[in-house]
Amino acid sequence: MENLLAGAEMLARWDVLLALLVGSVGGVVIGAIPGVGPAVAIAILLPATFSLDPIVGLTMLLGIYGSSMYGGAIPAVLINTPGTAVNALTSYDGYPMTRRGEAHRAVSLAYSASFWGGIFGILCLILLSPVLAIVAPMFGSREIFLAALLGVILVVLSHRGQIFAAGMLAMFGIFLNTVGLDAVTYTQRFTFGMSFLSSGINLIVVVLGLFALSQAFFLLTSPDDSPDASPVTGRLTDGFKELLKHKRVATVSSGFGVVMGMIPGVGEFTAQFMSYTYAQKTSANPDDFGKGSPEGLIASEAANNAVPAAAMIPLLALGIPGEALTAMMLSVFYVHNVIPGPQLFQNNIDLVYALYIALILLNVLVICFLMLSTNLLTRIIRIPTRFLGVMILILSFVGVYSLRNSLTDCMLSAGFGVVGMILKRLNLPIVPIILGMVLGGIMEVKLRSALPRLKTPLDMIDRPIALVLFLMILLVLALHVRTLIREYRAHLPEEDHDLHDTQMR
Repeated sequence: MENLLAGAEMLARWDVLLALLVGSVGGVVIGAIPGVGPAVAIAILLPATFSLDPIVGLTMLLGIYGSSMYGGAIPAVLINTPGTAVNALTSYDGYPMTRRGEAHRAVSLAYSASFWGGIFGILCLILLSPVLAIVAPMFGSREIFLAALLGVILVVLSHRGQIFAAGMLAMFGIFLNTVGLDAVTYTQRFTFGMSFLSSGINLIVVVLGLFALSQAFFLLTSPDDSPDASPVTGRLTDGFKELLKHKRVATVSSGFGVVMGMIPGVGEFTAQFMSYTYAQKTSANPDDFGKGSPEGLIASEAANNAVPAAAMIPLLALGIPGEALTAMMLSVFYVHNVIPGPQLFQNNIDLVYALYIALILLNVLVICFLMLSTNLLTRIIRIPTRFLGVMILILSFVGVYSLRNSLTDCMLSAGFGVVGMILKRLNLPIVPIILGMVLGGIMEVKLRSALPRLKTPLDMIDRPIALVLFLMILLVLALHVRTLIREYRAHLPEEDHDLHDTQMR
């Protein structure tokens, strides 16, 4: 209780509450505009948060992170265009409901399921806090190294059908982190005689390039579009009454979101598909899924909104981000010399509880804002995509330049923007590069600090937690190999049959 009061006291400042309000409302607006998304907004705002107090900057970013999926459901339901990528599954059942004249019902269900999932995830995070406070100090350098390695592997394996590309991009991110002056030996690494690389490649420069500038280039090179959405009539609180009829689906889906959110590299997409599959298999009307099923809509929204709170667990306990948005937040911690991980629960427990309370407040703020302003947000959806591209371009370059007043950073960021646009055109993932940079840096530091105490390679796993993490890595790799073998065998008879037919001809 004492820690909870200390966290509440930290939040009880006008600048913190204003940052939370701006982040929450801004996240909804950004989520409602197709083609922007929270990653772009957080990337643009990151340089500005460095000059703020840690709690102010983090609450603003948390507001955007936790509220964008609320807003992303609006265009997904009304015009079949997800505002954020993770709202794609929402359109499967939300848009068919709109087409048959039930837009009000679909939107209110999406809001209520999102609120249910968000609060469920936060309560799980708070209940796990005592466990985190006990377990986190048990993680030494070798345990955090193995946890980061497991994170890299999970990030790569989560991109089914693109594992080789994701692996190469993750390795590219790890390589980018090694460029510059070595902090231990003070030797130049991969600078190729270029003085501007001596200070390394700034993570924020890469983030702004890959997410913000690439999206700006993508929008500017695509046909101009102004989506149109009709106003929503009726009371939006009706969704809460209908949600209670499907509380089992909402609770289980939120549980999937919490579990998947805690695992680095997995996140919303896996949680959504698992919860959607569960809802369909246990539904009395499975044929309605994809045609306007309220259960399908609830499963999607409850799962993806439970993830943000759960994703804070590995970030706060181990300093290991699970995906790109938490990786960006990690940089805010580092700038203010607040290092997430085992020491955070001992030295800054009031900050941890302040973040918990901020997550609850942002969900309440967002649901109240949406009840009053949904029809205003339908007008924001109509912003032309070319205009959005120009605004993102200008704000991104302002953000990059404000970091170190460097034109070189602007050129580097523009280069990464082109790389990001190419990856988007090829439908290749961008997230592995960012997580490779962040997790690669953690792995290098922790491995260096662990090596002097290791006499043999087996000493790396001579402690219980290290051994468990090592076995988890082996299990994940073994399960993936097993899946590949099964897929190969499933296609083999068909290929043999085709070969036999060819020979007969």
